[in-house]
Parts: sequence; C-alpha cells; structure tokens
Amino acid sequence: YTAWDVTSPAYIMENPNGTFLCIPTMFLSWTGVALDKKTPLLRSNQAVNREAQRLLALFGVHTDLPVLSYAGLEQEYFLIDHNFNFARPDIQIAGRSLFGARPAKGQEFSDQYFGVIPQRVLSCMMEVERELYKLGVPVRTRHNEAAPSQYEIAPLYEPSNLAVDHNHIIMSTLRNVAKRYGLKCLLHEKPFSGVNGSGKHVNYSLGNSELGSLFDPGETPHANAKFLVFCAAMIRAVHKFGGLLRATVASASNDHRLGAHEAPPAIMSIFLGDQLTEVFEAFRAGRAEDAANGRKGRIMNVGVDTLPPLPTDPGDRNRTSPVAFTGNRFEFRAVGSGQSAAGSITALNVMMADSLGFAADWLERETAAGADFNVAVESFITHVMEEHSAVIFNGDGYSEVWHQEARRRGLPDLRTTPDAIPEITSPQVVEIYERAGVLTRDELRARQEIYLEQYCKTVRTEANLVIRMARTIIFPAAMRYQGELAATAAHMRDIGLEIRTTTLEEVTSGLRRLQDATARLETSLAACGETGEGLEAARRYCDEVLPLMLEVRGHADTLETLVADDLWALPNYQEILFGK
Repeated sequence: YTAWDVTSPAYIMENPNGTFLCIPTMFLSWTGVALDKKTPLLRSNQAVNREAQRLLALFGVHTDLPVLSYAGLEQEYFLIDHNFNFARPDIQIAGRSLFGARPAKGQEFSDQYFGVIPQRVLSCMMEVERELYKLGVPVRTRHNEAAPSQYEIAPLYEPSNLAVDHNHIIMSTLRNVAKRYGLKCLLHEKPFSGVNGSGKHVNYSLGNSELGSLFDPGETPHANAKFLVFCAAMIRAVHKFGGLLRATVASASNDHRLGAHEAPPAIMSIFLGDQLTEVFEAFRAGRAEDAANGRKGRIMNVGVDTLPPLPTDPGDRNRTSPVAFTGNRFEFRAVGSGQSAAGSITALNVMMADSLGFAADWLERETAAGADFNVAVESFITHVMEEHSAVIFNGDGYSEVWHQEARRRGLPDLRTTPDAIPEITSPQVVEIYERAGVLTRDELRARQEIYLEQYCKTVRTEANLVIRMARTIIFPAAMRYQGELAATAAHMRDIGLEIRTTTLEEVTSGLRRLQDATARLETSLAACGETGEGLEAARRYCDEVLPLMLEVRGHADTLETLVADDLWALPNYQEILFGK
C-alpha cells in the first residue's frame, strides 16, 4: 500500500520525453508494517513532539505548533570525467576504485579546497541549482571540498522529513546533470584511497517557527535552563544509544571512510566546546551558581582599519567529533554521502524522545516531592553529568590515545558494519522504538537482515571485480612489461653490456605475489558464498575477504608504480583526479 505524505510537497519532474508528477509516498504492507524510511521518520517526529511538548509545559512554555526535528544536510560528492568511468570497471560497477597507486600529489597543498571552481564544474553546478530551483529545493551553498575533484552542495535547513526528500532529489539531480557535461558524479563514501571520503553531515535541531531552535542558548546560555536541559538530554541520548547511532551509518562503503581523512571515528562521542563543557562541569562539581560566570564570546581584532572588530563563536567545531555542538544545533558527521539520512534522524528523534521523557519524569517527580523547579533542573543536569559525561570529548578523535580512553570509559568502538548492525535489535533499542511507536521488533529485525544482505552482496561484488580486474587487466599489463624487460636484458647481454635487472626482478616478484593473493581471495570468496547472507557471513566477508582484497590491491598498486605507463590499461589517480 502507498500513502501520500502531504507534509512533503509533490513536484513535477521534466525529461526530454515529457513531464510527470512525483508524489512523496509512504510504503506499507497490508498489515501496516513500514516498508520504507519515511514512515518511521514521520512516526519519530510525532514521538519527539509528544515528549518535547510535555517537557516544555513544565517550563511554562506552550506552543500551538508541533515541535519538529530540523535538518541541514550537507552533500559531498566527486565529479570526474565520464570517460574515466567507462575505462574503470571498478568505478562503473562498485562506484569506487578498487585499485590505484597514490599520485605524487594528493590534497596536501589544500589547493583544491581554497582554489577556484573549474569552469566545467561550475557550469554543471549552476545547472544543478537551476534544476533544483524548479523542483522546490532551496539550495544555498556550493564550494570545493578538500580532495581533488571533490565538491559540496547544501540546501537551507528544513523540517527533517522534507530535508531527506530534498536530499534524495539533490543526489538524483547531481547524477543526471553531470552527464550533460561529460562528467560522472560519484556519491560513494570512499571512491579514492588516500584522499578525503565524502559524507553527508546532518545538522540536527528541534523546534518550530514559534520557539526557534531548542538547542539555541540565546544571549546568555549559562542562565538558559531550558537550553541546558535539552542539551543534557542530547548528552544522555548519545551516551545510552551511541551503538544505535553508529548502526544507522553502517555500510560496506562507509566503513572505508569512518576514522580516516576528515571523517569521525566509529566511537560515538559529543564535542561541546570549552564554554558548554565548563557549564556542565560546574553542575557536576556542585557549583551550579558558577555556571553563569563561564567564558564569554571574545572579540577578534583583525588589525585592519577598514574592518570592524569581529565577534567570535566560543563553541568552535571539532572536525574529528561524530556529534558536535555548533552554536544552535548538533552536527552529526558520520552519515555517508550515498546514504539516506532518514535512518540516522529517526534514531536521533527516538533517542531524544526517550531522554526528553526521562527529563520530564525527573522534573515532575522532584517538584511533586516539594523541590523548587530550578533545584530540580540542577539535579537533573547533575545526574546527567554524573552518569553520562563519559561521552563528552573535546580532543582529537583520531588519536590512539582517545581510542584507549574511550575503551576505559566504556564507549563502544564498533569499527565495522558486522560489529554495528546487531545494535539495531538490541533489547534497549527495541524497547525505545516500540515505546515511541516508531518500529516494532519485527520491523527492526527486517531492517537488520536487509542491511546485512546488502553488506554481503556489496563486498562479494567488489571481490569478484578485484579478481576479474587483477587477472584480465593488471596481470596481462605487467606480463607484457615483464616480457619487454626480459627481452631488453637479453639483447643487452648479447651485445656484451651489463644491465641491472632490479626492475625485472621486482615485476616478476610482484606478478607472483599478485597471482597467489588473487587465488587465495577466490578460495575465500567461494567459502563465504556457502554461509548465506546473515551476520555470520558478514563477519567472514569482513574478516577474511576484505583483507585479501586489500592484499591483492597492494600488489597491484606496487606494479602500477613499476610498469611503463603506456602499458598500464587503467587510468591512474593522477589522470582521474586532476583531469578537469
């Protein structure tokens, strides 16, 4: 069954053969089981509204409008020449390069990030924006990103349901318009090794047009009890259900990105900044009165007469944090560029509904026992800091020190999809989803099975590609070069000249290692195919197949640096990433 989602406007899509009406739609089984991502997202908005309204009432705040989750979805992507897509079976089928030696230059100069947008790319971007304008998608930002040939587009903040729909339209439009300019849009999370991957940062907040953002501290954040309670609820939510949040971004493609090159680690933590951290630490130390005397925003004197003094935001962003407070919202940075943000936003809503309900219960219980309301608020924030402050971390999330510290704090480090996906059906997750009326145990179990199946199929497809490309493209190219080297060496010896055969020996050794590793990968892949597509199979693909794929790639990439360029059949990273 389908049901029209009237909260998301219909739109008219044009193509050369005519126009047709697109209606945002929910998909349900005849028993009412949700078969999509939209239905649980809408249910979760109802759940978070219910608990937020209840908590706001305790503060004497009443609103006639529902409290919704809002999202600003930043979309990162790569644009490469479409000819390279046809010349690279791995990019064409898997959406990423399974082979490729690092070029002499990557992104270390930051010249892509701070440079001018190439003319062909800019023309493509502007047409994308025109098409999105016609479809009602309010695009606000376009710019270069850090990696060569990487870019970003971002719309205005919108209600989360609409933001997700518009993000899907953005991804589709990027792909379609790129073709008109001879470009290929790559939305894979890690299309190229050694440079930044692509994400879809979710700027998350709660509120409505009457209240604004409930994560906005206003002019005096230390005295804003309502803000502190909602912020404390977020801290509790991420600490209690960090495993769920990690599971919502788990996929074979996103595993390559998390924890490397501008992506946050798999450990879910919160960055609050020095100012907010001081406030919450004051509560934990029993010095709530000191919370009003924290550091203020400073003024930046730029030393130029024609520029005015610039006020600075005391809550700077930590690029290594999965969840960061950024002034009036929390930025969840772990969603992959090719993923739908609906699952993560649904989880955030459910987690927040649970924490807001817990906060309301706490305040009601304390005030019913005769406590002053402000004292009750202080006791709640103190409780959150005592029980859940382990999730707050303002340092470098990439450092090994943090990984050791996170283990000491008891934070889950779910590095791979097979580690993370079981969190979806953990007892506490099932309990909060069912209590919120968002998804049942069966609906959650179905999603877990589907995600595991997708993981197994993705890794299996890529492994098959690795085997085929190694045998039919890379091995023959290296063999031809080996033959040329051997013939040259023999000719030089015939005329009485000595020649160093180091390169010949390296190519011969590389060929042997490539052949052996490919054979082991094929054997391992055949064995995994006998275990189905459940959790056991996913673990085998992760622990056995992926390492062998990397081994084959390592030998192939070494050969790429040895074989003559005119004999290497695959376009290399330099050609793909720097060919504008």
